[in-house]
Amino acid sequence: MSDIDLSTTELKASYGVGMQMGQQLKGAFKDVSLAAAIAGLKDGFNNQPPRIEGDAINAAFQEIQAAMAAESKAAAAEHSKEGEAFLAENAKRDGVTVTESGLQYEVLEAGSGDKPQATSTVRTHYRGTLINGDEFDSSYSRNEPTEFPVNGVIPGWTEALQLMEVGAKWKLFIPYQLAYGEQGAGGAIGPFQALVFEIELIAIL
Repeated sequence: MSDIDLSTTELKASYGVGMQMGQQLKGAFKDVSLAAAIAGLKDGFNNQPPRIEGDAINAAFQEIQAAMAAESKAAAAEHSKEGEAFLAENAKRDGVTVTESGLQYEVLEAGSGDKPQATSTVRTHYRGTLINGDEFDSSYSRNEPTEFPVNGVIPGWTEALQLMEVGAKWKLFIPYQLAYGEQGAGGAIGPFQALVFEIELIAIL
């Protein structure tokens, strides 16, 4: 990395702007070119005439967006297929209960306390994974239980929590319709993805 003066307030702020632009650029689309982006940045900054006509730039954007949409659609279809196959097999296992909604659960530890209602606020520990075992969230990793209203989470959780007694620990197998649906939830959870959670109901607050 070449040395650059970042000693003044203006230089530090300028570097910060560049960092933000670089982070946004990286996630713009697959195979984005840093060199081409820097060329465009320099031309724009120096009020130079564009090297590519606006219509050609718009056409390139449209082509990339179409390719991204097709790729996303194919991935969503694959997620849906994989999730359905996983849940169909999982439902056959001893100890797995399937509710009318399609939610599946396995009791790891029985509870002995009250059951929360939809309007209750609860304290839980949990670990969430994709069906391939990749973890995307865990209160255990943070070593801090999470509190939330029962009716303020994904439908699969809302249903399961009202069936659990305080002290219980269940494993949930949630179809996409009861999770984050057709949209997904950011990079970790794609569209149409079934999810697996271990959830421990610590207390009703």
